[in-house]
Amino acid sequence: MVLQVDARVSVIAQVIQLSVAPVFLLSGVGTLLIVLTNRLARIVDRTRALEAQQPLSSLPAEDAPGSRELEKLHRRAYIIDWSVSLATVAALLICCVVGILFVGAFLNVHIARGVALCFVAAMAALIGALLCFLREILLATSGLRPRRR
Repeated sequence: MVLQVDARVSVIAQVIQLSVAPVFLLSGVGTLLIVLTNRLARIVDRTRALEAQQPLSSLPAEDAPGSRELEKLHRRAYIIDWSVSLATVAALLICCVVGILFVGAFLNVHIARGVALCFVAAMAALIGALLCFLREILLATSGLRPRRR
């Protein structure tokens, strides 16, 4: 009986060791989400400020002052929305990896395929989030670069 309890504790300890790396990854994704939501908040603040400055006039929306910047801000917000969504999916999948590890240990089920699929999907979502983030940064800084002649 004592050996069986000790074996169970040993299995749980191994599962905790296996789940440490995904938990650190989850921490990094959480930090990325903070950065992304801060950028989104700045975009929303700037958009609101520009929209408040636009007079109600008979000018078409595309001819109004600041309309190009508003269009660019809307595009940036759309891209950041995608990045936040993909990073959140990555975080959820990483949580699934940890959950599957523990469920597999408690139920003594072969879970390697499930863990691998969730981890690969999490990495794909994280790559997508980072690519969207890069695209938004490039769009945000496109007006700051000197133009080549």
